[in-house]
Amino acid sequence: MSSFLKNNATLIKALKKGNTDAYTYLVDAYHQKLCVYAFSLSHDHYYAEDIVQNVFFKVWQKRKKLKEDFNIQGFLYKLVYNEFIDLYRKEKAVMSLEKKYIEALDTVINEDDNNSVLEQLISLVKDEIENLPPKYKQTFLLSKQEGLTNIEIADYLNVSIKTVEAQMTKAFSIIREKVGEKTNGILFLLFGQKQLSNNF
Repeated sequence: MSSFLKNNATLIKALKKGNTDAYTYLVDAYHQKLCVYAFSLSHDHYYAEDIVQNVFFKVWQKRKKLKEDFNIQGFLYKLVYNEFIDLYRKEKAVMSLEKKYIEALDTVINEDDNNSVLEQLISLVKDEIENLPPKYKQTFLLSKQEGLTNIEIADYLNVSIKTVEAQMTKAFSIIREKVGEKTNGILFLLFGQKQLSNNF
């Protein structure tokens, strides 16, 4: 069976039909080569293995869209490269986001060695959120506590995106007026990563 599948077009035809032997042959024939290539890009064995597994999964998932004139080896190498680029972009986004969290926390922690002051600020923010006008409070908590985007909130509440943006801006202004420059840091302590998913 494996010698039969060495033909590029035959292999792709078999994959398109959902032939599991063809998929097994594909993995056996290219897994090691692709891992070596992925490692040359990522310099990380874990990421390399993850990239290759994702590639094989996507090939099987989208097998019906394969074209018989594909050079299967070149196609797989291109998929590995694209997967690496996607992973790299996600990692950079996460690192950038983490940097924002650290900076937000620094504005609170570095300047306030006294834990009681920090606790007072957290308590103050909680109180201000509770005291927000009902619509502002609902919108604010959907964003910060539930992690919804402005579009999702607008859809959920059946209002315009501009209304959501206006309510968020007003709610943040009310809290910031009481807490000042440390608002972002305190909100992060309260709501974690969700609170910085949307920028004001």
